Amino acid sequence: MATLLILLFSVVQHLPGGAKFVSGIGVVKASLPLDVSLLRTPLSLYVPALDLPVWGALAQVFVVFGLAEIVLGRRLTLVVAYVCTLAGTLFARVGVAIGPDHLFGFPQWVAHVRDTGPSAAVVALSVCIAFRTRAWWTGGTVAMVMVVEAVLLPNLAGLEHVVALLTAALIAAALEVFGDFWPRVLAGVGAAASVATEAARRTPAGALGR
Repeated sequence: MATLLILLFSVVQHLPGGAKFVSGIGVVKASLPLDVSLLRTPLSLYVPALDLPVWGALAQVFVVFGLAEIVLGRRLTLVVAYVCTLAGTLFARVGVAIGPDHLFGFPQWVAHVRDTGPSAAVVALSVCIAFRTRAWWTGGTVAMVMVVEAVLLPNLAGLEHVVALLTAALIAAALEVFGDFWPRVLAGVGAAASVATEAARRTPAGALGR
């Protein structure tokens, strides 16, 4: 589905009037009001970046999202993709707000840069997949490439990839520590309820016997 949405947006934005339509529903910029950015962020994930070939985005999403659905499940795949994309979007806003005098600040013109595409989600899902499958070399390679990219090409996209990577690492660690906590609690509650029900059912029978 994600691959089809990217292909659809890619076709529509090259049609007459399509660019304006896509911009109105899925293009995020730091200069936009926060509520508008939040509404557009889910769809911005599927709007291809203008400076990258769409076939690259399609291939990345097809492979990584497909593996993520197998390893993480569909619901967690969507959660990780959205949360990490949102983290990058919010980082851009904070960077513009603090200004270029700070280490992670951006000049004002960055606020008008189109901030779309699935790359941050792809990076995040790659990290989560590597963490879940214990593919440490693969996860380490992805992290190293993203950090090198941010150092050699210190632009908005590169830094957002690092933010997505860190956010995904936190999510993966939290799932590792707490992922089965609530299922265990619910299982324990269910077992206790079953024991209590069975005891209550036997008690009247025992009382009648006496």
